[in-house]
Amino acid sequence: MLRIFSLFALITMVFSCLPGNTMATPKERYDEVTQTCRFLDFYNSGWVSEGSKIFTQSCKNCHFQGNDKGAPFLYSESKTMKGWNRVFATRYPACAASGAWDGISKEDLIKVNDYLFRNAANTYDANDADDCG
Repeated sequence: MLRIFSLFALITMVFSCLPGNTMATPKERYDEVTQTCRFLDFYNSGWVSEGSKIFTQSCKNCHFQGNDKGAPFLYSESKTMKGWNRVFATRYPACAASGAWDGISKEDLIKVNDYLFRNAANTYDANDADDCG
């Protein structure tokens, strides 16, 4: 019985040390727009990040619930990581096509994209220390 328990403990320990496809929160992202790979840490993509502030100040002016502009309500989990990347790579939303994004610098758009990518749908992991505070 002790052998079985020891074997089980060893297998559990080995699997817990394998690099994580198990963590949902992304730690890096490839940006199609800039053709670069960036590491995401809490301070460049978390709730207190510049990307979050820019999203709140620039995008949420129109994309809030019950707006009269016809803009869909958006928040970070409105799209998946792939979906947010597509928004910024193709600039397909009406607000981008109408020129509303022209007042936002390229650097700020990157920060917003990083923030939205990091906090997109299906990325929250309650067991990830970055998410626990």
